[in-house]
Parts: sequence; C-alpha cells; structure tokens
Amino acid sequence: MCDRHEFVFEFDKAYNHQLIEKFEANPEHPLTPDVAPRLKGVYALYRHGNLVYAGKALGNTTLAGRLGDHYRKMSGRRGIHPNEMTCRFLIIESDWFVRAAEDALIQHYSPAWQGSGFGRHVPGRGRPGIRLSRWEVDFPLDQ
Repeated sequence: MCDRHEFVFEFDKAYNHQLIEKFEANPEHPLTPDVAPRLKGVYALYRHGNLVYAGKALGNTTLAGRLGDHYRKMSGRRGIHPNEMTCRFLIIESDWFVRAAEDALIQHYSPAWQGSGFGRHVPGRGRPGIRLSRWEVDFPLDQ
C-alpha cells in the first residue's frame, strides 16, 4: 500500500493559519501608552506600515504594559518617534497559546527588530565587549 492514504492532522499548521488570519483581520491602532487592555495576548509593532516586532504578554505582564513599555522606550530616541508606530494585538487566555501565537507571528513575518535588542532581553547584555545592542546603535538615546 502506498503512503498517500494516510492523514496526519497538523495542529500547529492549523493553529498558525487561523492565528495569522485573525491577526491580519484586526485593525491597526496608533501606538499610545494606553492602546491595549490589561490582559494577556500577543502583539505586533509596525513602523511605516511594516511589521518590525512581535511580542507576547503573559504572567505578570499585560498587553497594556508591554505596549506602554515600547512606547516609552521609543520616546527620547533619535531617529524614531512613537507617532511613526502602529500596533495590532490579540487577547489570548491560555499561556500555552500565547507562546504558540508569538512563535507563529515571528515565524510568519520574520520581524526586522526581533533579536535586535528592542525587546526586554538584549542579546549579549552583560558579556565582555558587548556594549550596545543593534537597536540602541540604530536609535540612540536623545541626550
């Protein structure tokens, strides 16, 4: 018997497809400190219409908190201003699904700022010789 008769349901592909479809159907909002609810979920940031960063809010964080953090991080930087930014978000109740959704967004869009030091975890921070992240070099503090 040939193997073309076998069906294996691929849960991750089905979840990712539905997530991206729902995410893209959501409206973009200007990035403001209070744009999102104090609930967990996933979000993406857009600069001039291009998705540049995807993140999650779960545990002790909320969508409102994370997006507010990003708004404040961009304030006072050279070469960028929060009014250039928009965002989308989805409220998701389950921690497992939040993690899966963030991974799906990153895999689908390959955001430019992912891994650049823009998020909470700056790659290489604390290692000898690592002074500034790529994001901090591109958008230095306005002093």
